[in-house]
Amino acid sequence: MEDLLQVGAITQPHGIHGEVKVFPTTNDVRRFRKLKEVILDTGKEKMTLEIEGVKFFKQYAILKFKGFDSINDIEKYKGKALLVTRENAVKLGRDEYFIADLIGMKVQDENGQHLGVLTNVIETGANDVYAVKFEDGREVLFPAIRQCILGVDMESRQMTVHIMDGLLD
Repeated sequence: MEDLLQVGAITQPHGIHGEVKVFPTTNDVRRFRKLKEVILDTGKEKMTLEIEGVKFFKQYAILKFKGFDSINDIEKYKGKALLVTRENAVKLGRDEYFIADLIGMKVQDENGQHLGVLTNVIETGANDVYAVKFEDGREVLFPAIRQCILGVDMESRQMTVHIMDGLLD
């Protein structure tokens, strides 16, 4: 499991005083209000940034970091990921998982037969959909509903699924 989880990506500077527009990769953009710091992944290093101010514009968060006071200070980080530690991540409810923890998980059917590996989680309005790459190369989409997802074992990184009628047609 990853120690760092992505909560957003810097899309562009916002104004000339060092603020940035952040596209959230978290379900609740308002969670930025509670964060005191984030980790900027520059591609070469990871820098801890203290959040000095938070505003919202449409679906974006506008963040101001301590020590970044002009557009020139922050512009070079356009497109870079913002991460949090697991301690600063949102608390998950029962049967909730971080997408990063599900990717790469082995998938088996209810009889214990290995099917493949979970490669993607597609977020839809009703429920998530898990993309599983089967051993034969096919990709099968499983709705993340109780009738289909029978169990998730985070320790063994194993998911057990029920193949509903018509799913493989």
